[in-house]
Amino acid sequence: MSLPPAPALNAVPPGIVNLADHESHARAHLDPRAWAYFSGGAADEITLAANRSAWERIRLLPRVLRPLAGGHTRVQLLGRTWAHPILLAPVAYQRMAHPDGELGSACAAAALGAGIVLSTQASTRLEVVAEAIRSDPGRGPLWFQLYLQHDRGFTRALLERAEQAGYEALVLTVDAPCHGARDRERRAGFHLPCGVSAVNLHGLRPAPRVTLQADQSALFDGLLRHAPTWADVQWLQANTRLPVLLKGLMHPDDARQAAALGVAGLIVSNHGGRTLDTSPGTASVLPRVADAVAHSATGPLALLVDGGIRRGTDVLKAMALGASAVLIGRPALYGLANAGAAGVAHVLRLLRDELEIAMALTGCATLAEATPALLDADAAQSRERQGFSGAVSDS
Repeated sequence: MSLPPAPALNAVPPGIVNLADHESHARAHLDPRAWAYFSGGAADEITLAANRSAWERIRLLPRVLRPLAGGHTRVQLLGRTWAHPILLAPVAYQRMAHPDGELGSACAAAALGAGIVLSTQASTRLEVVAEAIRSDPGRGPLWFQLYLQHDRGFTRALLERAEQAGYEALVLTVDAPCHGARDRERRAGFHLPCGVSAVNLHGLRPAPRVTLQADQSALFDGLLRHAPTWADVQWLQANTRLPVLLKGLMHPDDARQAAALGVAGLIVSNHGGRTLDTSPGTASVLPRVADAVAHSATGPLALLVDGGIRRGTDVLKAMALGASAVLIGRPALYGLANAGAAGVAHVLRLLRDELEIAMALTGCATLAEATPALLDADAAQSRERQGFSGAVSDS
């Protein structure tokens, strides 16, 4: 696999008017192995499809003749006010999609007032990304996503680098102690192209090799010896001055346990359907998680959600279901593949424009007005069954 060439002048191709168009064009442009990596999910990709269908099943019930002049999309997140509730999710190895990689995505996010969560497995150094945007007064949140490494000394050094570079929060991914069974990647023969690597992990020594007995599992007795636990969350909190959010929670009990530890926020996520197949779409579990942490003894938590968000109406639905903000992953990657930073900016602009349109057409001048009353009766009944306003069912 070779790196893709930059599109001429990084212009957004004509005819692209929504995020689905960006995906279709990127599929034709990307190397098939890169496409399998970025777009594929685990196993039969049931969860990958469920992420999208869960948002589509929710219906909005509009109000009319409400005052809308002076409306805005501003939100409060971790004690600060941001222009809108859209962030770029952490996506690894973005230079496979375009030579600008994570730098292009970050600059586009800053220009559009969006936040960015840089992946530990970024193909651009974390310092380079932060230096490019941290002084931009119009940018959104600048966060660093973390996978805990087997070498605690290396992890401490990585934390110090993120702090010194100006990142404002850490996002610990907790739902991937191992890879999912990614059939599409294996069929495509995926491998990283020359010149693309997880540059922020350079210098990490391999984990000590373990001699396994014949009756032992290479996964459980090998790799998973280093899988993080709740104790590691506490270790992380004790070793950084930055707020810590946990990404990848789907169960209300895990949300309660995280809240009890005093984390700054949670991201409802199933890793874009790339880990455990047949888990539900994130929109389906968001109400239960929101209910579980609504009365946290440690105070309100930032609650974000990703997975399958493709329209401004999806963003509005997420806010009505209890989210503080949303993240998008694949759509921004497709925009990057199509036109570099300009493509990412186009994706963000489309999504924010659609959000404003959805707000206007449902009678919401601000996102504070996106309450459960915005959802139709069928959706409200579904939320009650899921335990949003009553007893929680964990089945």
